[in-house]
Amino acid sequence: MTLRDERPLPASDSSALTDWPAASTPPAPVVHAVAPPALVETAPVAAKPQRGKRLVLLALLAAAIGFGGYEGQEWWKVGRFFVATDDAYVQADISVLAAKVPGYLAAVPVMNGQTVHKGDVIARIDDGDYRLARQGARDKVATQEAAILRIGRQIEAAQAQIVQSASQIDATKADAVRASADYARQQQLEKVDFVAKSRIEQARADRDRTDATVKGAEASVLVMRANVEVLRAQLREAEGLAAELRTAEARAARDLDFTTIRAPFDGVIGNKAVEAGAYVSPGSRIAALVPLESVRIDANFKETQVERMRPGQRVHIAVDAYPDRDIVGEVESLSPASGSVFSLLPPDNATGNFTKIVQRLPVRVRVPAELAREGVLRPGLSVTVRVDTRDAKAAGGPDRLRTAAAPE
Repeated sequence: MTLRDERPLPASDSSALTDWPAASTPPAPVVHAVAPPALVETAPVAAKPQRGKRLVLLALLAAAIGFGGYEGQEWWKVGRFFVATDDAYVQADISVLAAKVPGYLAAVPVMNGQTVHKGDVIARIDDGDYRLARQGARDKVATQEAAILRIGRQIEAAQAQIVQSASQIDATKADAVRASADYARQQQLEKVDFVAKSRIEQARADRDRTDATVKGAEASVLVMRANVEVLRAQLREAEGLAAELRTAEARAARDLDFTTIRAPFDGVIGNKAVEAGAYVSPGSRIAALVPLESVRIDANFKETQVERMRPGQRVHIAVDAYPDRDIVGEVESLSPASGSVFSLLPPDNATGNFTKIVQRLPVRVRVPAELAREGVLRPGLSVTVRVDTRDAKAAGGPDRLRTAAAPE
């Protein structure tokens, strides 16, 4: 490369330029070849960034290899024993409180989200008619008990009459013996013609009359005893009717008790459906009661994940609503069948077309009791569970939360 030298001429030469004729050509300028200094100075500086990049790449590669080795070691030691799924939710045995007897609601003193205890009043139904029904049943029972008492007294009177008739039998038998003896004496006197014929006939008549009196008295006693049995049968019938009336009274009292709807266990009110003044019939929904202290986790694992899963194994639970809390539960049980079997319309694969679909098996996970008592787990919350498929004793070792596979 050449550069044009445009430096000013010396003073001695300037006069010569002025003396040139106008038509003559001026002399060519002096040109000097100069080496570019910038190229010489920047060449060694460009190698330094390339060397730094290589060092950074090597460091990153070494870190990646080290991290991969550590992760591989952790997977081999711990991670391969875990199975995970995010198809899991918090569940509870929710009770839907309903009316047992019809009537108008007098009061509903609870609201959604209110914590109630066992025995607390949830709703009251107007109980005026039910109180009258119970009082009517009580009156019928009292009347029947009076009838039972009357029949009992009749039995006692009939038994007393039997005793009286039995004593009369003894007296008539004594008269019959006397009349028979008198007739025998008259017969002896008749043989010697020492008695009138009329006297013999009178003695015979007395004997026959006394014998008939004895038989009549004995028959009367039999009738009285039969009447006693009839009265006793009536007594048993009255007692049976009294038992029915007592049952009706108990039912009326039970219906009266059902006018007050109480909480069957501790929980939180939700999905309240009625207010005071509404008419409810048997089965009408009042509200739902959620027992937060008995919550659990229902996780739906693929059928390919449950091979080594057993009750008693540790479960690490991550609740979406509380991502910073590490909850450790326990496998409680495995469902006896897949979820599709218990569906409203179970699949029927005995058809011409068939596509195999991996089934899900519900697994129940028990949460710690102290966590359940806090009431932070609410049914319906989404969770991710990781089950340590080692035996229960091995699962109690150090807490390693790394999972072998991404949640399904």
